[in-house]
Amino acid sequence: MSDTVAATPARSGGRLWLRLLAGTVALVALVAAGRRLGGSLPDFVAWVDGLGVSGPVVFVAGYAAATVAFVPGSLLTLAAGAVFGLARGTALVLLGATTGAAAAFLVSRYLARSAIEGRVSGHPRFAAIDRAVGAEGFKIVLLLRLSPIFPFNLLNYALGLTRVGFRDYLLASVGMLPGSLLYTYYGKLAGDVATLAGGAPVTKEPGYYGVLVVGLVATVAVTTLVTRTAARALRQATGEETG
Repeated sequence: MSDTVAATPARSGGRLWLRLLAGTVALVALVAAGRRLGGSLPDFVAWVDGLGVSGPVVFVAGYAAATVAFVPGSLLTLAAGAVFGLARGTALVLLGATTGAAAAFLVSRYLARSAIEGRVSGHPRFAAIDRAVGAEGFKIVLLLRLSPIFPFNLLNYALGLTRVGFRDYLLASVGMLPGSLLYTYYGKLAGDVATLAGGAPVTKEPGYYGVLVVGLVATVAVTTLVTRTAARALRQATGEETG
């Protein structure tokens, strides 16, 4: 009887170490795959563009995988604007980023906690963010999404170490909308200009590109205002700014 009782903690500890090891290996594999994927993005975008109706599904899956694998999403977001247009591209980017962020959060919380702790432990703001999230989870995560104060891909994993609930974390993903809209707008404009420069038939109204540029300037201005306001509020919430 005593042998059985004594063996139970040992088995539990063994399973814990196996989970940590499996999570660490998975995380390393994802990062390695992400680095390889980063050099293949142009091919991936061209492939998605030719898939027809299944293109959006593949794009969202690819965006989510890139997010988990620490691949910067800016190029894919630009591509979304060029391939899918502004409204549809923004929606697909937000869906892909949210899916990838949710997956990274769950990996961090349940599989690779020790590996993530080692990576974020040296970040000067993480301890303050951790304390603030414990008090006001949804609000702080929303502000983090609105502000570029913490790298996006690392933030997804870092928040898995905090006490924020998964529901609040997921709902706060709406804070990614301004940045997604801005970069998709860039991609839309770049795609239209490239089409025009390539000699393709122009079917737009004469003032279309002027309106597009004016809209881009307005979007940049609003996004800048939102991110600065969010950064200021975040510094106050984490105690980095007083008064």
